[in-house]
Amino acid sequence: MKKMMKKVVVTGGAGFIGSHLAQALAGRGYHVIIIDDLSTGRRDNLAGLLGRENIDLIVGSITDLPLLQERFAGIEYVFHLAAIPSVPRSIKDPMLSNEVNITGTLNVLLAARDCGVKKVIYSSSSSVYGDTPTLPKQEAMPPNPQSPYAVAKITGEYYCQVFAKVYGLATVALRYFNVYGPRQDPDSQYAAVIPSFIVNALHGKPPVIFGDGEQTRDFTFVKDAVAANLLAAEGAAAGVFNVGTGSRVSINQLAELVINLSGSNIKPDYREKRPGDILHSLADISQLGKFGYKPGYTFEEGLKETVRSFQHAA
Repeated sequence: MKKMMKKVVVTGGAGFIGSHLAQALAGRGYHVIIIDDLSTGRRDNLAGLLGRENIDLIVGSITDLPLLQERFAGIEYVFHLAAIPSVPRSIKDPMLSNEVNITGTLNVLLAARDCGVKKVIYSSSSSVYGDTPTLPKQEAMPPNPQSPYAVAKITGEYYCQVFAKVYGLATVALRYFNVYGPRQDPDSQYAAVIPSFIVNALHGKPPVIFGDGEQTRDFTFVKDAVAANLLAAEGAAAGVFNVGTGSRVSINQLAELVINLSGSNIKPDYREKRPGDILHSLADISQLGKFGYKPGYTFEEGLKETVRSFQHAA
């Protein structure tokens, strides 16, 4: 008799991080149901996955509660990544950010509660810390959101905590620090710094740096973010955890590395500092470390793999 595969849901599974997670889960023998409205996710991200018997793609939105209630039946874990990403986008359209990122998250939790899901793993963000100068960022610090996106992410965390306390639904919130890697969208007007630097360098254009480039970031390779999700689901972790590397790189160092790896001979283009940009970011990862989390990639290794993937796609 064929053993029944455990079923899991990945909301936002056609997105950048979600597609890597769906791939890893399928490789671990789960039956993966991806729910994505394809507003920022792409079918291309699932090339090689669609058509496999343990992958289903449902084109739909987390704002559709009846859909979630129907699809969460018999589900072991829900990995909730669906969101309207990007701080600038949330500033431009706070209502949409609220509807998808807050109401959508509440829908996910309601459906998970009603369907007896074992655990919800929620993708949060280091943006909840805001611009507090204290480093490294620790989970016990008071949140200081500086954008509608950050407000939505911390609200989602609070909903997770309340559902755990009031309804007994096990939840984990993962605060990602600057995740990067293959499949990150370089074409969006809200593109993150790494794909935009890489694409510019591969086309012989200078990476654009806002400010003096001495601002630092804790950049997390996407496969480490995936490992954190698997650990959070399958282990005993509960509560809120940082997902980063515990080390940081300046934007000037990043530009230099990208220029070298792309084989181009260009100089960065420095522009006026942007309002709202934080100066330094660094994760304390000791809490998740207690459950076995350890980054598997150095920044140079992750960046090499990312540049290679963009070269192949070009």
